[in-house]
Amino acid sequence: MSTLVDYDDALSRYEPVIGLEVHVELGTASKMFCGCPTTFGGQPNTQVCPVCLGLPGSLPVVNRAAIESTIRMGLALNCDIASWCRFARKNYFYPDMPKDYQISQYDEPLCTDGYLDVSVPTPDGEVQVVRVGIERVHMEEDTGKLTHTGGATGRIHGADYSLVDYNRAGIPLVEIVTKPVTGTGALAPMVARAYVTALRDIMRSLGVSDVRMEEGSLRCDANLSLAPPGEPWGTRTETKNVNSLRSVERSVTFEIRRQAAVLDGGGTITQETRHFHEDDGSTTPGRSKEEAEDYRYFPEPDLLPVAPDPVWVDELRGTLPELPAVRRARLQQEWGISDFDMDSVINAGALGLVETTIAAGADQAAARKWWLGELARTAKERGVDLADLGVTPVQVARVAELVAAGTLNDKLARQVLEGVAAGEGEPDAVIAARGLVLVSDDDALLAALDEAIAANQDAVAKIQEGKVQAAGAIIGAVMKATRGQADAARVRELLLERLGA
Repeated sequence: MSTLVDYDDALSRYEPVIGLEVHVELGTASKMFCGCPTTFGGQPNTQVCPVCLGLPGSLPVVNRAAIESTIRMGLALNCDIASWCRFARKNYFYPDMPKDYQISQYDEPLCTDGYLDVSVPTPDGEVQVVRVGIERVHMEEDTGKLTHTGGATGRIHGADYSLVDYNRAGIPLVEIVTKPVTGTGALAPMVARAYVTALRDIMRSLGVSDVRMEEGSLRCDANLSLAPPGEPWGTRTETKNVNSLRSVERSVTFEIRRQAAVLDGGGTITQETRHFHEDDGSTTPGRSKEEAEDYRYFPEPDLLPVAPDPVWVDELRGTLPELPAVRRARLQQEWGISDFDMDSVINAGALGLVETTIAAGADQAAARKWWLGELARTAKERGVDLADLGVTPVQVARVAELVAAGTLNDKLARQVLEGVAAGEGEPDAVIAARGLVLVSDDDALLAALDEAIAANQDAVAKIQEGKVQAAGAIIGAVMKATRGQADAARVRELLLERLGA
């Protein structure tokens, strides 16, 4: 691992500047310039044609759905939408690019000059809002995928051979490039993570991409430079293809510590791409970073310019959903919960589930309790998302209703949800099949209570001395005798009446 300095020590002498380039694969049915399918996980090189393979004589045709999605993304990010733009050829030679050039946008992108506000916690417990300026949102096509076989790193160096799959080549790709983000200080890694998180949530709410970082449909390149306060920005590095939110934060943190060590030692930072390593959070050199002129951009001769009709753009503006930050603020106010509680809901991926459960009649506290407690635990055990657990908000609302009515206690409710998640049917069917009705009949409870009193005379004596907390032992014995189906509150009332306490 590279030489590092302490993080706080680095920030005491240097000011970080971050920049983020996020690539989003659009969820269109076909590729950017041809009709090939975009299904993830197909057999290698089965979703290709002469256009996306760059064979001689083939001509590209722009995917209208991809343009529409990109305009909606730009509008959601407060961008200006160009009245006229065009594609360019970005020339470079690499095995995963079959044409030896990539159709992209260069000096005339579709969306420009936007921003996204993100919130990050500060060390003193406050929340700081940081405005991240967005330079451009432009369209391009994705490359193929190389798999390097043999060797210990999975990279080309040391591999025995490499395999190329062109199924991904030509899939619509949108690149969102920020302006340099300054003034964040020690919060820089958290700002980077918060920005990518917010961006992912917006893309998901727009329905333009599944933004699965683990599948590569959202990838982040993290740029960082350091300089002493008040001095010109330093030379930047670009950590490529970081594929998790946690890794975005870790990669920026590592680069701050590494670059500070280089500068402290009198060295200079090399402008280069770097690879991020998940195992230890480090970065290592990739290649010297090219400048724009190295790609010899020129206008794509096979495609006409794109000129979105302003009326169409306004129509698309009207299709935007309530954006995540607005929705969060509205729901948090409606529910009357803290930032911490709302963060817990969002981090669990339960916001929509809780909202729908409340709409189905549940109290908000009960809805959060069941989704973030029993159901989150079950989902984690199964290795699935909450939404894929097989339990619906209506079913959770029914369980909450039965608990509120006194038909179930928490222990029985957990068993009901377990049965629903196991595919045993609706909550009422599970209750009937498993015999999970709460015992609240006084005669049945008194019979179990008398046995518990007889077996716990020490607790009886303490209760009669005024130590009412000793009642827990007797109530617990009754619950055990009734397999957890006794109404604990009623058992307590009967116990205190029986003992005259």
